[in-house]
Amino acid sequence: MTIAELRRRAAAHGVATSYQDWRGQRVEVSEETLTAILAALGEHSGQAVQPGLAAPSAAAPSAAAPSAAAPSAAAPSAAVRSAAARTAVNLRPGHEALAGATAPAPHGRSWGFALQLYSLRSRRSWGHGDLRDLADLATWSARELGAGFVLINPLHAAEPLPPVSPSPYLPMSRRFTSPLYLRIEDIPEYAGLPGGDRARIETLAAPLRARGATSDLIDRDAVWLAKRAALEIIYRQPLTDQRRARFERFRAREGQALVDWSLWCALAEIHGPDWRGFGELRDVRRAAGAAGRFGASADFHAWLQWLADDQLAAAQDAARRAGMGIGVIRDLAVGSHPGGADVWSGQDVFVPGISVGAPPDEFNQRGQDWTQPPWHPQRLAEQGYAPLAGLIGAGLRHAGGLRVDHVMGLLRLWWVPAGMSPDQGTYVRYDHEAMVGVLASQASRAGALAIGEDLGTVEPWIRAYLASREVLGTSILWFERDADGLPLPPGQWRGGCLATVGTHDVPPAAAFITGEQVALRARLGLLTRPEAVERSSAAAAVSAWRDALAGHGLLPAGRDPAPAEFTTALYAYLARTPAALIGVSLTDAVGDRRPQNMPGTISEYPNWRVPLCDGEGRAVLLEDLAGRRDVRAVVRAVSGGAPAVP
Repeated sequence: MTIAELRRRAAAHGVATSYQDWRGQRVEVSEETLTAILAALGEHSGQAVQPGLAAPSAAAPSAAAPSAAAPSAAAPSAAVRSAAARTAVNLRPGHEALAGATAPAPHGRSWGFALQLYSLRSRRSWGHGDLRDLADLATWSARELGAGFVLINPLHAAEPLPPVSPSPYLPMSRRFTSPLYLRIEDIPEYAGLPGGDRARIETLAAPLRARGATSDLIDRDAVWLAKRAALEIIYRQPLTDQRRARFERFRAREGQALVDWSLWCALAEIHGPDWRGFGELRDVRRAAGAAGRFGASADFHAWLQWLADDQLAAAQDAARRAGMGIGVIRDLAVGSHPGGADVWSGQDVFVPGISVGAPPDEFNQRGQDWTQPPWHPQRLAEQGYAPLAGLIGAGLRHAGGLRVDHVMGLLRLWWVPAGMSPDQGTYVRYDHEAMVGVLASQASRAGALAIGEDLGTVEPWIRAYLASREVLGTSILWFERDADGLPLPPGQWRGGCLATVGTHDVPPAAAFITGEQVALRARLGLLTRPEAVERSSAAAAVSAWRDALAGHGLLPAGRDPAPAEFTTALYAYLARTPAALIGVSLTDAVGDRRPQNMPGTISEYPNWRVPLCDGEGRAVLLEDLAGRRDVRAVVRAVSGGAPAVP
């Protein structure tokens, strides 16, 4: 096959043969990458090109998206036209209705706390933030501070036995919830336990509560061992007829997805949490035929999901009763663990030998490999996008909104062939009319907001297209710059977005302000430029923001403010933008300087295990927040600013 033929075939399958990097430079994709991805798609077997994935021809250009083979510098005008003009450009038959779906729009400005829930401990939780902590935070922040929402990390299900993977973004199932977040004492059957059983549970909880009052790293394995032991005690307590009926209704609602998840958990307890080690039960149909052998264990895991569903509902109910207009905004990870339940039960729709990730960008200059297999574009379409609809529908249950991590994955994903580094990948396109249509239609059905995390390398037409479907974007203060690289004036920010200072993948504000983030990245070997160059660049960025804040009267000119004062001014700047939603990071509000995650590291940094602490490294519990001046100063900043006119 000639190089020209290889590139033609790649483009015909929606595989980008070139792309624009974060510096605006065109990058040609290697022959090795294209060959590996075409093989993974099954092109070598002569499969036909899926309608909607082939790059549009010159004779019949697509109005909604540019060719996969050539990056676009501007959004096509048709991408922001009415729903009628967006119908079925690339849709397969039967999916046309998805093209016109739009998500609900927010009603006015709202602000809320953004946090990694596991990191927020209370005096009653077991050394790991839980769903009762979420309900209590929502209630307090709504009633006392006027918050309209609370944004949390993914609560996706992890392994049924330790060790438990720390990352919320590499789950065993995105559809189901980790029982690590259960508040044991809120389970109704707990109240009916004999005194001896309750004493045993208290004995399990006491050392975890004591550890939770310290700055020690979160120990998920210890927490789950104790909680599982407590849950097994409670599971033996009979359900009332009313509770049994509710459990059976839950099982009926969840259907086959719950059956598959519960069976995977039962098998994982025997064979380990990777279906590729299940022997002949790797085959889902064979496993289903043998399900009777694992019934008791599977029932236990179905029961855990019912409890989690109940406590999720209670958290959202508490938020709304306290006055939140939106309530809990949940988070949906990009993908699932390759050995987990989602991939096991959906082997016919996932692509083996490929991992999704992201190309190099300013803060992750080596690119990212998330070790998660992607959906096969054609096979997903052949199933009518039912797997995606079920996933998003579950994420929107008991929520006022859903944040979709790396929302560009609904339009295109960065595929990295096995054995290659992240910067050797390329983009593969999906039928964006249908994929985004599923998100918008599910959000509309739930009456909830759809928020897309659209950071990093994003072509302008993608943001315009998502906005046309009322999918809110995400704007990060550190990334919002004008053509000269200076802070973007607040009036020039987009209105249809969630605006924040940072994210869980970048260091907290205090670490930027002090320059500590450069030293940390240097120690971890994450820099691609000399440390001195990075320090100079970071100092210049902080200086530019200090000048911008002073220019708007948010900081006094002529002196260096303390990190807390600087942080408060940054949030006041957000309040002057037209952003529909403002997220206040709890780590920023209390002055923590340690990032929750350092992309590009595994064991070198304690990713996803850092508890909420102040700038001095002292633990901050949920009950402490109300008395903290720094928290209230940031809240005054975001709630007192007048939105700028876009």
